[in-house]
Amino acid sequence: MNILKMKYFYFVALIGFSHCSLAQTDKNRIYFETYNPPSSLVVPEHVITRAKFPFIDVHNHQNNMASQNLSNLLSEMDKLNMRVMVNLSGRGGEYLASSVKNIAGVTPNRLLVFTNVSFDGLGEEGWIQKTVKQLEDDVKAGAKGLKIFKSLGFSVKDKTGKVVAVDDARLDPIWQKCAQLGIPVLIHTADPKQFWDKPDANNERWLELLTQPGRNRSASDGYSWEQLIQQQHNLVKKHPKTTFIIAHFGWYANDLDHLGKLLDTYPNFNVEFGAIIAELGRQPRRAKQFFEKYQDRILFGKDSWVPAEYATYFRVLETEDEYFPYHKKYHAYWKMYGMGLSDQVLKKIYYKNALRIIPGIDKSQFPD
Repeated sequence: MNILKMKYFYFVALIGFSHCSLAQTDKNRIYFETYNPPSSLVVPEHVITRAKFPFIDVHNHQNNMASQNLSNLLSEMDKLNMRVMVNLSGRGGEYLASSVKNIAGVTPNRLLVFTNVSFDGLGEEGWIQKTVKQLEDDVKAGAKGLKIFKSLGFSVKDKTGKVVAVDDARLDPIWQKCAQLGIPVLIHTADPKQFWDKPDANNERWLELLTQPGRNRSASDGYSWEQLIQQQHNLVKKHPKTTFIIAHFGWYANDLDHLGKLLDTYPNFNVEFGAIIAELGRQPRRAKQFFEKYQDRILFGKDSWVPAEYATYFRVLETEDEYFPYHKKYHAYWKMYGMGLSDQVLKKIYYKNALRIIPGIDKSQFPD
């Protein structure tokens, strides 16, 4: 047999083997969505279900606080060592007043509410005056801050049907009033940048976009990701006397150098890490350096109220554990590592920074 024929038979045999292998594997194919083998790595584990120090969660949502059984909520908070919860879904008006009343009947100091702005009628004559007056009334009723949802820049439209930018000048009196009242603005703008990228194998958030396709974004929704983020930064720059708490690390937890530049540039720019602990847990050394440098500007936030998920936050913040899972694979298919923050930094993150920034929290509930 000459060399050419030998090469031909080798090629045919190789193709046949490949087809056979594929046919066999197709029968028992394991897909990425379900592949989740237990780790064989043997390393120290410190599963923490209760924070080392009492903490303030500045980013939580309770959607029926005006009527829910708050004693049950307090019991769940006690298990976590959560001393104070800030409910950002205060709504405003009569609902907020009812929430404050319900809280007062159960606890004098452990539950706080932020009010929200209704953008209905934006652009109509007298709208801004009415909105600012409602903000004042809500603070008198007990609101400790203002929460702005991501709908601003996404779906909020003025009376002409135009999408309203985050830094729209017509909203300036709102931010000015917050500065005058001494309350912070916790603002959520945009979503992770990957939500605007093509949802394919090159997208880290592909699984999330696959399982929750409603999270796909595009510039046709109103503004691009870059435009929305810039609008937020314009807002912070334009109102230096207003204290801002930027939700979700401003979607720059995956670029801490850039986030650090923002913190250096804007003294009124603070951050909380609701729903982005997975980004910190995959870069523990760099994240620890960031937390140490900006320890006075970071607040504890979780976002969704799922008590079992707090353990991941405590473990990333407090331990030096290696290679442990995140609680939602579609958020993060990678493993977590602990930062092992010092007590000094932990106390600031857990409660000291919130005590300084959010008015009306009873400081006697905390050490030092």
